[in-house]
Amino acid sequence: MPINASENIWFNGKLIPWNDAKLHVMSHVVNYGSCVFEGMRCYQTEKGPAVFRLRDHIQRLMDSAKIYRMDTHYTVDELINATLDLVVANKVSPCYIRPIILRGYGTVGVDPTGSPIDVYIANYEWGKFLGGGDEGIDVCVSSWNRLAPNTMPTMSKAGANYMNSQLIRMEALSNGYSEGIALDVTGYVSEGPGENIFLVHKERLYTPPLANSVLPGITRNTVLHIAQDLGIPIHEQAIPRELLYLAEEVFFSGTAAEITSIRSVDKIPVGNGNPGTVTRAIRSEFYAIANGKTDDRHAWLTPVPMKQPVAV
Repeated sequence: MPINASENIWFNGKLIPWNDAKLHVMSHVVNYGSCVFEGMRCYQTEKGPAVFRLRDHIQRLMDSAKIYRMDTHYTVDELINATLDLVVANKVSPCYIRPIILRGYGTVGVDPTGSPIDVYIANYEWGKFLGGGDEGIDVCVSSWNRLAPNTMPTMSKAGANYMNSQLIRMEALSNGYSEGIALDVTGYVSEGPGENIFLVHKERLYTPPLANSVLPGITRNTVLHIAQDLGIPIHEQAIPRELLYLAEEVFFSGTAAEITSIRSVDKIPVGNGNPGTVTRAIRSEFYAIANGKTDDRHAWLTPVPMKQPVAV
């Protein structure tokens, strides 16, 4: 989908014009995929724009960078303030926010020593990511699998981790799935490790554990908190493929996907083909909190100090 450009991008401590955010073709990140990033959403609440779980996302960004030995010299609070400053400057709300830490132009070869570490933050208009609305979407199980443990650091949200996401998405599209969404039973969704899978079977909520090489998703964690608040039993365990066919409900979670119901897997209807009661309850509570319609009891919203919010 096309990017809706904003006016500014935050780059190493200052705002620069969107079109000036450029990289040399010989930058380390271009040749070796050496970057980590985040995706966040800023929602338009009745009290103004607010970023959902901003501190948690920035902390995970810093954790990802630490795993890859990328020292930014910025603190979590500094990057939080930079994010808020950018949203204020661009006057785009609601919006999607993309911080990136990357290795720039400096050396050649796999060894990254000597390549500068740059930090960018962009924000732009981006609506609902997956189609399906309240009806849900159709998905398939891919022939490509999630990275195995100790192959690459799957707890780091790194750009290189998304290479097989491209193969999975193209496979799903070629198999006739219009959304291009496929998954495997570790909870790996074609759009990348940032999306996780949940299923409901016999009134219990299941999701793969982090030991299955899934990213510790912020929205995944949100779903677990909401389920606990609603008194829904939770089980983190490896999920057999067959259970995807037997489950009464299946849904995705993620910053981009938010809470998206799945109506069929491999053309086998999930339950009666409609979002179930657990999915609807969790989704309703998620949007109520994110949009400021109910009490922010977990302090997940960080208000953006805009004098006059500009809704897109």
